[in-house]
Amino acid sequence: MIQIAIFSDIHGNLPALKAVLADIDARKIKNTFCLGDLVDFAPWSNEVIESILSKKIPCIMGNHDERIAFDYPIIPLSKHDDQETTCRIQAINHSKKIITAKNKLFLSQLPYSMQFEYKVKTKNWRIQLVHGSLESNEHYLYETTSDTTFEQIFKQTQADILVMGHTHISYIKSIANKWAINTGSVGRSKEESIDATYLLLRLFEDRIEAEIIRIPYDIITVMDAIKASEIPNFYADFLLSKQIN
Repeated sequence: MIQIAIFSDIHGNLPALKAVLADIDARKIKNTFCLGDLVDFAPWSNEVIESILSKKIPCIMGNHDERIAFDYPIIPLSKHDDQETTCRIQAINHSKKIITAKNKLFLSQLPYSMQFEYKVKTKNWRIQLVHGSLESNEHYLYETTSDTTFEQIFKQTQADILVMGHTHISYIKSIANKWAINTGSVGRSKEESIDATYLLLRLFEDRIEAEIIRIPYDIITVMDAIKASEIPNFYADFLLSKQIN
């Protein structure tokens, strides 16, 4: 049996990342991967990158990482109202301002996707990692996305397991003996609970076991740090609203 931990969407939330990494270490999981979006919305973008580097965790490029790395313009999203649009622009510009040259270079050199295989006795498990989708790291693949879409990805990649982030909503979906799995978000969950989430995969010769692990962290510290920074309080209020719910 092989254990693999995969997480995504830290968004500068160092306390949440530390909680996840501590849980992974406690479970003695040796194979760990990150699906990107290390930056924006909480004030520790540099520290998050440095944690990933210090742990030597293979990581792919999220859409926020790409925007910061190449200083791309911020395009408003139709799903956001005027308030969130304004706050999003301020938060991303804050990341662009504080990111170090070394960490900006690191983000610019991240791979866009990743595929690897693990062999368990006679079985080779092929795993495809993306941030959003193969098409774009801005593309959302939800649990409600048609099976046909996932089947096309499986055909294109010849993967047994597709793992993604980006939506901040975790799910585990089985499609004709294949698996489409979203890890959820470490630092900015959009689920009922604000807990950090990551995927624990267990590979056996005849099956896989997939589990979404939920880890509480010190939300108050994150909220206070956001309020003490140039990041809009909107992002602290988001955490508070999830905590109340």
